[in-house]
Amino acid sequence: MTLANFLTILRICISPIFLFIYLEYQHNYFNSILLPTILLCMIAFAEMTDIFDGYLARKLNAVTDLGKILDPMADTIYHTSVFLTFTLPPIRLPLIFIFILLYRELAISTLRTICALKGYALAARSSGKIKAIMQAVSAFVIIALLIPFSTGDITETTLQNTCMIIMSITAAYTVISGFDYMYANKGYLAQLLFSQKDYSG
Repeated sequence: MTLANFLTILRICISPIFLFIYLEYQHNYFNSILLPTILLCMIAFAEMTDIFDGYLARKLNAVTDLGKILDPMADTIYHTSVFLTFTLPPIRLPLIFIFILLYRELAISTLRTICALKGYALAARSSGKIKAIMQAVSAFVIIALLIPFSTGDITETTLQNTCMIIMSITAAYTVISGFDYMYANKGYLAQLLFSQKDYSG
């Protein structure tokens, strides 16, 4: 258990805690800025662990096979949990956004795993990093919007419409980044798909 892996596991543990606090905040009818502030701090902390776990693993020469598996898994669990939480009132994001985010991550993770087993290392893309940044910023802005909502400065309709716009842009780029990843690695994918010959005839 390295320090980097510990930070990654912390990011996984934050996911259910974030959901619990959001539910408690919903129960209090958004009459305080304290709880959205706590949620903002949790998101900031989770994103910092995402930055530092990779940095520490490289800096301390502590890159492990466990870390290579845990890091993308933690990202998927964390981001999916956060945005799934946003499907609850008062934000009420449509589930289609969560499906888009989840399916993209599952598809790319599956391809990377299969290719790794075949000896192919799929190259990372800058679009993937931009996607992660956009998802983090989207989550942060959506939670930040709960503060003026809780004080009555914006209506629930304004909150929901703004969050819809934010997530539409994020989801669209998530799809684009997935296609970009597959296109950039099309050579490896072609080898994977056509490397085995059918000798049944």
